Amino acid sequence: MKNKLIIPGRIVTNNSNDEILLGNAVEIKDDTITGIKKWSKKEIQSFKGQVIYAEHLTLVPGFIQTHIHLCQTLFRGLADDLQLLDWLQLKIFPFENAHNRASLKYSVRIGINELLLGGTTTILDMGTLRYQEEIFDELINAGMRAFAGKCMIDQNDLFPGFKSNTKSELNETLQLAKEFHNKSDLIKYGFAPRFVLSCSEELLKETRNMMQDFPGSIYHTHSSENQYEVAEVRKRFGKENIEFFNDANILSDDVVLAHCIHLNEKETGILKNQKTRVAHCPSSNLKLASGIAQIPLYLKNGISVSLGADGAPCNNSLSAFVEMRLAALIQKPIHGADVLNAKTIFKLATIEGAKALHIDDKVGSIEPGKKADLVLINLDRLSHSLSNSPEKIYSDLVYSASKEDVIDVMVNGKWVVRQKKSLLYDENELYINSKKQLSSLLKRL
Repeated sequence: MKNKLIIPGRIVTNNSNDEILLGNAVEIKDDTITGIKKWSKKEIQSFKGQVIYAEHLTLVPGFIQTHIHLCQTLFRGLADDLQLLDWLQLKIFPFENAHNRASLKYSVRIGINELLLGGTTTILDMGTLRYQEEIFDELINAGMRAFAGKCMIDQNDLFPGFKSNTKSELNETLQLAKEFHNKSDLIKYGFAPRFVLSCSEELLKETRNMMQDFPGSIYHTHSSENQYEVAEVRKRFGKENIEFFNDANILSDDVVLAHCIHLNEKETGILKNQKTRVAHCPSSNLKLASGIAQIPLYLKNGISVSLGADGAPCNNSLSAFVEMRLAALIQKPIHGADVLNAKTIFKLATIEGAKALHIDDKVGSIEPGKKADLVLINLDRLSHSLSNSPEKIYSDLVYSASKEDVIDVMVNGKWVVRQKKSLLYDENELYINSKKQLSSLLKRL
């Protein structure tokens, strides 16, 4: 049914007043929220459409993750206990290089399945070197909201077989952007040079120039993730990562930089002045021993920060709940127990992600006129707070909840998860065929 009425116990609106509404219902027509109000029993009975009674559940905006590698989901558990450059050289670059269309397809499917079951409805995904159209096809078929793009690499000292030439990278990216940017209401292009050490300056600059022809697109790359990476950039170019990007005229408010752990004061000032966005990936940063980003400082300076799980081999989860909890906790021993409260962190995972992608007019909060990207979560459990205070909801969402509490998920007005079950995939088939694809891929190494 196109018309829906959701009647939850609570609504975490994320609107400008941070309202938490009790006893209200959300009306949806097609893909859009058309009203939020208290409905009488008579009005509900006369509603023409699907009525979802969820008085024991909490309705929240869909989570938005601004740094994901769907191409890596197949490699979960195969690249543990390594720092970044070894992780890339010994595991990830060889694995990505061994992908064929079938293995990439299943890597993307199991990633999408996990994200949606955990309440993530929008992602910024960095693809891999080849077969990017497979990723777009899977995102479109799943009905997920996404920015995505081919990973661009034209130099690679770590694993020389995993690269292309500058001209081919630019030409292929241009054709992909022409085909897939705005191909549906849910899909936009995310131009994705890998990072400074795997891209020529020409590639980085020409990609920046190219994206001007695709309004609403995003420039998405890694920066300042690892001390050895930072030292190598300094050795090659005589400057820091952010300085390099700035001098190349790449930075602006449509650029999302993943990680940004090792920045000096000057670099922080550049991010602020250029309004460049930071995608914070706490689990990945800890697992790869990369460090802890200065998130309280960035927020104090008005720098946009949002959250991402990164890839399954450096996490090993794609859960927004895990990232929220860690994002809050890892800062407290450094800055004090009162830093980054639960409400602030919840916003980083929702409305701030939408702002980073310039789609906060569409998603990130529950308000009339916005798209119906919604999640119903069970917070009324013994494992959560027993308080009736509305504010306890943020504590539950950030410190107690997990993807196991997600009951129903909607993207753009369509159910993709109902009663904790995917409506898109047969998980038994997905498991069996993903195992087969991984086995085949490992034989190609």
